[in-house]
Amino acid sequence: MSNEPFYVRYYSGHSGRFGHEFLEFDLRSISEGSSAAVRYANNSNYRNDSLIRKEMCVSDAMVQEVKRIIKDSEILKEDDSKWPQKNKDGRQELEIRIGNEHISFETAKIGSLVDVTESDDPEGLRVFYYLVQDLKALVFSLISLHFKVPPIPLVIPRPPFNVFCFTDQTNLVVSRAQLKLKKMG
Repeated sequence: MSNEPFYVRYYSGHSGRFGHEFLEFDLRSISEGSSAAVRYANNSNYRNDSLIRKEMCVSDAMVQEVKRIIKDSEILKEDDSKWPQKNKDGRQELEIRIGNEHISFETAKIGSLVDVTESDDPEGLRVFYYLVQDLKALVFSLISLHFKVPPIPLVIPRPPFNVFCFTDQTNLVVSRAQLKLKKMG
């Protein structure tokens, strides 16, 4: 287990006709690095939706995996000075602290990879884009694992007789055989 300080936070949001809408999550090591707390918030005022907040604890293994994802992405070598500035469409922020390294990025919302390739620093922004996609997928998976109610098992009563299922190919063969028998008889 690593006792180095660890923190990652992602924010994406804008203010529009439905007010301040955002998605934010952070993962911060707690209890001497043996586990971490994950916090998630999603605010969408569209159709009077309300703020969604989730919080959970994850193990050291998950912390180590997130650190590995971050280090493998090489985001700590990037600089956001040539990235698109925040605008009316909103902004994204990514803040990472691993041990003594601390870095913070801010850029405009990225709609697609076209926005990445047309930027002044396509390689750096591509690293940011894919890392954010990976982190979001991981957090959404954790939320799904922690908070979804398991499905109710579907119980189908056993019929009192045997049911045979045929594929279309089998039915086709049977039908041809029956036609041949009718023609011969």
